[in-house]
Amino acid sequence: MLKKKASVPASQIDTLIGAQVVIRGDFHFSGGLYVEGRVIGKLIADDGEKAVLTLADNGIVEGEVRAPVMVINGTVNGNVYATERIELGSKARVDGNVHYKVVQMAAGSVLTGRLLHVDSEQAYVGEDHMAEAEGMPRLATVNG
Repeated sequence: MLKKKASVPASQIDTLIGAQVVIRGDFHFSGGLYVEGRVIGKLIADDGEKAVLTLADNGIVEGEVRAPVMVINGTVNGNVYATERIELGSKARVDGNVHYKVVQMAAGSVLTGRLLHVDSEQAYVGEDHMAEAEGMPRLATVNG
């Protein structure tokens, strides 16, 4: 008999980053992560884990985000990589590209970037490698 792979329910919270908390640096997690505070750095789910990231309305991430399942209601300033599913709530603000397998966007959510559909295996590949694979030039920012 085949065993069904265990998954983390969306409501399970193993780690909470409270509203008054500011984390500077990359943060690796597994299981359920609920962010009400601010993360200045990357949020990365451990490889092979069934992790779920929930970003609350007032939550802010300034950096790249990588997780199989995400529910975004706050602000992300960076690229997002979801290997399974991402939900952008009505208060979600994403300034970066969203790499996804399945996406759900509520009315009122704002995305300043590109939606890029990928297979699960591709979802964790960096943006530079994706651009090269697609034969597209790398995006550059010009200040002036």
